[in-house]
Amino acid sequence: MSDPDFVAGCRPETRAVRAGVNRSPNAETSEALYLNSGFVFDSAEQADAAFAGDVSRYLYGRYANPTVTMLEERLQSLEGAEVCRATASGMAAVFAALACCMESGDRVVAGSTLFGSSLHILTKILPKWGVQVDMVPPSDLEAWATALSTPAKAVFVETPTNPTLDIVDLRALAHLSHQAGARLIVDNVVATPVLQQPLSLGADVVVYSTTKHLDGQGRTLGGAVLCDREFDKDHLQPFLRHTGPALSPFNAWVVLKGIETLSLRVREQSRAAALLAENAAALPNVRRVAYPGLASHPNHEVAAEQMLGQYGSVLSIELAGGRPAAFAFLNALQLVDLSNNLGDAKSLACHPCTTTHRVLSPEDREGAGITEGLVRVSVGLEHAEDLWRDIEQAAAKAAGAAALEASAA
Repeated sequence: MSDPDFVAGCRPETRAVRAGVNRSPNAETSEALYLNSGFVFDSAEQADAAFAGDVSRYLYGRYANPTVTMLEERLQSLEGAEVCRATASGMAAVFAALACCMESGDRVVAGSTLFGSSLHILTKILPKWGVQVDMVPPSDLEAWATALSTPAKAVFVETPTNPTLDIVDLRALAHLSHQAGARLIVDNVVATPVLQQPLSLGADVVVYSTTKHLDGQGRTLGGAVLCDREFDKDHLQPFLRHTGPALSPFNAWVVLKGIETLSLRVREQSRAAALLAENAAALPNVRRVAYPGLASHPNHEVAAEQMLGQYGSVLSIELAGGRPAAFAFLNALQLVDLSNNLGDAKSLACHPCTTTHRVLSPEDREGAGITEGLVRVSVGLEHAEDLWRDIEQAAAKAAGAAALEASAA
């Protein structure tokens, strides 16, 4: 079996295949799948010592499982974290990272452009516990500085944001967060550890939905929280152990297989997304294309500095003509599937206003740049020229629908 110290010194592509491998006495090639909920003890004394923490061993599936451990160690290696804890979904990871360290009277400052369920946690659930939550435009450093001029317990952001692809300057925000006594928690799902490593930029905690690129083929739900040992010991591990959002061993095994090809997929998807973004920006009925790789993106220079050479597989296209044009575009697609997921091998598109961000008020959506004409596209592994042919013809249909709507008005 590979020497873990040797593997730790290898490049990310190698660690994505080799890190965390722990073969059973049967010496299997692929990681073993441990489909069991409990573990047996040789004696009552051994069980006593194990539950007291005097002996390190597996106790119960809600606490830890060998297959899940392999996934956690692989992600930990890719992210450069001291600890990784897997969860049953991405939202379980987001909720655990926030809730595990919150109590009444605490304050959270968060980026105002977030996935709809993350916003629900921050604006609906945490305030019920007496937690104050203040929202800040994600790319506005002056607004962050003002918000963090008073103490806070945590700062929560996505970058790039979903679905508007705003960029947060993580180095600057980490400095402001720490001055305010806050931990910086970053949802890195759009970038993946292949294209951005927030811990190296000053973040304290990173969360993922492994449902997205890490699985990469739309098969499983899962999540992960990565942090240092202190945060895990004092907050995260006890919270997860007693609330129980455990990842199933089967889902962990599937994600382990997905991670082996993560870099290959993400880099090819990002290459295609950049081409599609450039082409779409030139269409006459497109008001704007949100993609950090475009020189026209307001935070392109920040993205170029903190992302690792590419800008991700997700872009958003705002069509002239509002919802009728967006719906016409989506309904005309021949290759790209309509789905609210992202990071899949198959290209997917959705209308955030009526799907992923439906829970926001129209005013909040408009303020975040999530307009009725906005369509989010997650680029898969189809040939980029075929995808462009599909998007181009769908955009032409959208232009026709917008023209009809205008003439009817």
